[in-house]
Order: sequence, then structure tokens, then C-alpha cells
Amino acid sequence: MAGVNALAWSIIGMADATDRLSKVAASDRPRAFAVVSEAVWWVTIVDSTLVRYHPEAYDFVLSSICGGTRVDETLGGLRFVRNQIARGIDNVDFIEPAGGQPDRVADWTWSPQPEPAGTLLSPQGRAWEIARYRAYQRRLAGQTVGQTFGDAAGFLKVAADRVGTTADSVSDQPQAARREQ
Repeated sequence: MAGVNALAWSIIGMADATDRLSKVAASDRPRAFAVVSEAVWWVTIVDSTLVRYHPEAYDFVLSSICGGTRVDETLGGLRFVRNQIARGIDNVDFIEPAGGQPDRVADWTWSPQPEPAGTLLSPQGRAWEIARYRAYQRRLAGQTVGQTFGDAAGFLKVAADRVGTTADSVSDQPQAARREQ
């Protein structure tokens, strides 16, 4: 049950981070970049948690929604951003105000990126990184930050709700019955 509670807290953190995208003024550039970095971090943490610890719920929701491949690639693209930021690439290189200087960070767009060198990666690591890079180019580049996080967070909330439903059914059983499982 503690794992489900931690997931629920993470969903709240992710929702708070992604909600701030529509509240932060684009004119406050340092804060804008910080808010996007935080949203990337939260979304990829929740995504990783669901993939590792609740793969049945994750796969079920992914296969049952229209556009599951699109959402999967969106999350892959966000993993690419997270990994590049972790390697010291500034997130300034990933996002930019769209034409007409939008008022909110959510209206900024993801910039197309050059293919990463990956010379220090193993062949398997390189293949993994290129797959995420291609997902980024297909699903994030040219799209608004708000739309990207809306799609990703929406999917992750539904998948986490599925985990919560399973956990709720277990917690509704008498304690003696749970011990027998």
C-alpha cells in the first residue's frame, strides 16, 4: 500500500508541475526554463515508476487508448530531454517562444534537435538513445509544451488510477484475507 501512496503523491507533484506551465509568464525566462525542467522530471519519474512497478496497468491503458503509440513516443521524447539535461545540455536548447512571443510557457514550442553523437555509449545504449531522439523529433519538435505535457500527464494519471483501483480492491478485503494472499 505504501507504493500506491507514493505513486499518488508523485501524481500530485506531476500535476502541480504541469499546471504551473500555464501560470508562469513567458517573460520570466529563468523561471520558465525551471518550470519546464521540473515538469520533465516529474513526468519521467511517474512514467518510470509505472513502467517498473505497474507494467500491467501501464500496458493495459496504453493499448486501450486511441493514439497509444503517439503517447508512448511523447513519453520517449521526454525521456530524451531528461537524459540530455542530465548530460549537461541546457534546456534552453529544447524550448523556445513560438512566433508572436506567447504570454505563457505552455505556449512555447519544442525545438528540433540535431542527432546526438553518443560516442561514449554502448551499441545498445546508442540504439536506446536514438530511439528516444527520433520519438522527440516526431512527437515533441514543433509542438507546444502545454500540449506535450497535457498528453503525457493525462495518460499517466489514467494509468495510475488503474493501479489505484487494483490497490483499493485489495485494501477493501478483510485483513485476514489479505494475509492469505
